[in-house]
Amino acid sequence: MNSSPRIWWGGWLCAAALFLVSARLPAVAAERPPEPSLEQRLTAVEAYLRNADPTATTASVSTVAGLPGPGHNAWIMLSAALVLMMTLPGLILFYGGMVRTKNVLSVAAWCLGIASLVCVVWWAVGYSLVFGRNLDSPFLGGTEYFFLRGVGSAPHPGYSPWVSHNLFMVFQLTFAVITPAVLIGAVVERMRFAAVLWFTLLWLLVVYIPVAHMVWGANGFMNGLANPAAGIRAIDFAGGMVVEMASGVSGLVLCVLLGPRLGHGRTPMPPHSLVLTVVGTGFLWFGWYGFNAGSARAADGIAAHAFTTTTFAAAVAAGVWGLAEFLVRGRASVLGFCSGAIAGLVTITPACGFIDVTGAVFAGVLGSGAAFLACTRLKPWLGYDDALDVLGIHGVGGAVGLLVAGFWASPAVNPNLGALLSSLPAQSLWWEQLKGIGVTLTWSAVGTLLIGLLVRRLVGLRPDVESETEGLDLSEHGEEGYIFEPKA
Repeated sequence: MNSSPRIWWGGWLCAAALFLVSARLPAVAAERPPEPSLEQRLTAVEAYLRNADPTATTASVSTVAGLPGPGHNAWIMLSAALVLMMTLPGLILFYGGMVRTKNVLSVAAWCLGIASLVCVVWWAVGYSLVFGRNLDSPFLGGTEYFFLRGVGSAPHPGYSPWVSHNLFMVFQLTFAVITPAVLIGAVVERMRFAAVLWFTLLWLLVVYIPVAHMVWGANGFMNGLANPAAGIRAIDFAGGMVVEMASGVSGLVLCVLLGPRLGHGRTPMPPHSLVLTVVGTGFLWFGWYGFNAGSARAADGIAAHAFTTTTFAAAVAAGVWGLAEFLVRGRASVLGFCSGAIAGLVTITPACGFIDVTGAVFAGVLGSGAAFLACTRLKPWLGYDDALDVLGIHGVGGAVGLLVAGFWASPAVNPNLGALLSSLPAQSLWWEQLKGIGVTLTWSAVGTLLIGLLVRRLVGLRPDVESETEGLDLSEHGEEGYIFEPKA
């Protein structure tokens, strides 16, 4: 009993001594790092302005590593919103105006359903399989970002040193959304809604994700810009292979598999509202600045250049299509101007950050001319019913743009090209581009054929004749796009 006070006081004295010692430890063990010098601070600012890696020059500059750059982040946020606007409402209006009134809402349902489905797939596995690394494969990414684990607001230095990782992920998501939405333009008015969703799910996994990793993944098979060990050293700034060619070729295969619309070639099927199509063209052109300039992954000089080349290619291509119609038919149509503008935007997409403005003008001329011939000569000759000319504009335009990049890409425009061009035989980039076109065409065509056959067996691709005649708006969704007189 008498020893209890001594034990009690002894315990308190020991605790107090430990507290005093521990209180001294941080001051001894963790001294404050020296303040960066003025030169080091200027180096950090210069790295931010040049969109350069802040850790690549001076060790002390690493104090800013892990912090997103406000200006670059703001531009990519806006770019992601612009690309999403291309689908919602851009494609809804552009495609919706070109179908008949009984199918206009089905186009909206397809675009909205695709956007919802792709977001879920991208969250679960899609982003990781494109931009992950742990599978160490040139054809598929990794599993480390499944369910977006570890995808936070700090920049990922492998993608952009100044843009938040989660923002980069959302920007790439918008590309994954619009690609299948473009594809379905080939089969409007004759495909079941359930089949569209099943096809989109499987096509994303089998075609889009592998092609996107091959072209844009850090160790991708066709990423000539970032992967010195790439099997094909191609370049694609904003999606000539990943978006345009993949959707165009897949659209052709799917429309051939489905067969033509009822009455195709016998019954007139003019666009029901070219006004909607013109408005949709405006939304697409406006959104394309995010698509192309946003692919610089920063608000820098390359983004400004892509913005400029995009403008000139689209404007020139719209005029070229109108001129071609005038020479062939004696008049230039509004639909022709719209088609030409989209053809120019498609063509400049893979090249916008690599070629100069003069090259962009030639891209507009070549892309619009080739797309015009594909839509007005090749399609009637072969007889396939690509309803909204997905192959003619996106597939052909994307291929032309990739070749334009192969011939006109210059390190004076984009210094990142220097190492690639110096490692290739003189003037041989076009050959790498041609090989990339061949791989994309083959992968997309075979994958789409297999998926289409599987979906046809599982749920069926086409509605019955009565439903297709009535229109997909009523038969599939129980709604009408236009109600002029309320029904009893």
